[in-house]
Amino acid sequence: MKKSPDFVDLICASTDDQFDKAFDAFVEGAVEHLEVNKKNFATLNEVGLSGVFTASLKIPGVSVCQEAHSNGHVDITVHLNYCTPVRKKLFEAKIYGGPSYHISGLEQLLSRYTTGREGRGVVLSYVKNKNIAQLVKSVRAKMDEDLPCSQQGHTSDHTLKWSFLSHHAHSCGEELAVAHVSCNLFLEGSDK
Repeated sequence: MKKSPDFVDLICASTDDQFDKAFDAFVEGAVEHLEVNKKNFATLNEVGLSGVFTASLKIPGVSVCQEAHSNGHVDITVHLNYCTPVRKKLFEAKIYGGPSYHISGLEQLLSRYTTGREGRGVVLSYVKNKNIAQLVKSVRAKMDEDLPCSQQGHTSDHTLKWSFLSHHAHSCGEELAVAHVSCNLFLEGSDK
């Protein structure tokens, strides 16, 4: 019996799909940490929230950097140490500002930072507005209508709540996947 099955699955992943599935458990934990502490983090801006998120992802054998360089300053970069081929993820984080603002983050991730060597990218949305479920649906509807960044077909469900997946033709000549992960940071009594 494994004592830390998520960790073992992560470091033993031999395919990108296995790595993504194992890593999703750690992303979910980092999102939950933000959500259950949203009062404590209410005054933080995007960089501050990303700092907290980054710290929550730090585990042995995995390097997590904030504002690392990849054709610009990527909000969060994660890679599995001592692994060939390299298992690497890039995150573009945004405080939710509507579907168009979310899509601008996707464009940054795919057009500027991603070279094509990385695994599934992530657009991380810090949602301080009420009704996260409907807001995520509106982003998906806009993406499915406009097919931004050479989106290949409609978005699909992700295992994490208030999250979804999209696939995009990339300039490297391959189709790249992106997870769109949302954190519920709405506080009762705020005016949003």
